[in-house]
Amino acid sequence: MDVLTAIRRRREITRFLARPIPREVLDAVVESGYLAPTGNNLLSREFVVVQSRAMLDHLAGATPYVPWLKEAQAGIVVTGRPAVSKYWLHDAAIACAFLWLAAVEQGLGAAFGAIYHSEDAAESARRETYVRTALGIPDDRRVVAILGLGYPAVEPEPKTLPPREETIFFERFGGR
Repeated sequence: MDVLTAIRRRREITRFLARPIPREVLDAVVESGYLAPTGNNLLSREFVVVQSRAMLDHLAGATPYVPWLKEAQAGIVVTGRPAVSKYWLHDAAIACAFLWLAAVEQGLGAAFGAIYHSEDAAESARRETYVRTALGIPDDRRVVAILGLGYPAVEPEPKTLPPREETIFFERFGGR
């Protein structure tokens, strides 16, 4: 599958089949995160791959917005390292996109669960501490997100996007 097809097929999948993900499929997805670019080629993001049913169920308690982890067959926790690069959040976000598209290419569904909360420091600390404690993540890392993975139980229809003319401009903002 080419990348544009994967982008067009990408959906937020929050219902998963109870079907294990073969190791080679999960490895291909993880490889995409590893290969994702980083600012100045600095190692400012890392990944924790979780397949334990008990741990996925536990991580579903990190925030009310990730209950789908209880059905996911794997989760990838993406961390950022502010001390390594000022681009840590960008690098982690790009890696999440690569992981998600690779999941689609491999026939998996994915859901994105934000753990880092840029507008509420107390909520971010609560969520990050919950995940950090469960997985032994060092204090100098920020816990950016958890991607839940699995074979889709349902395929949602595409969302309606705003007209391209309201989003894409040429040469200058508002330029047609």
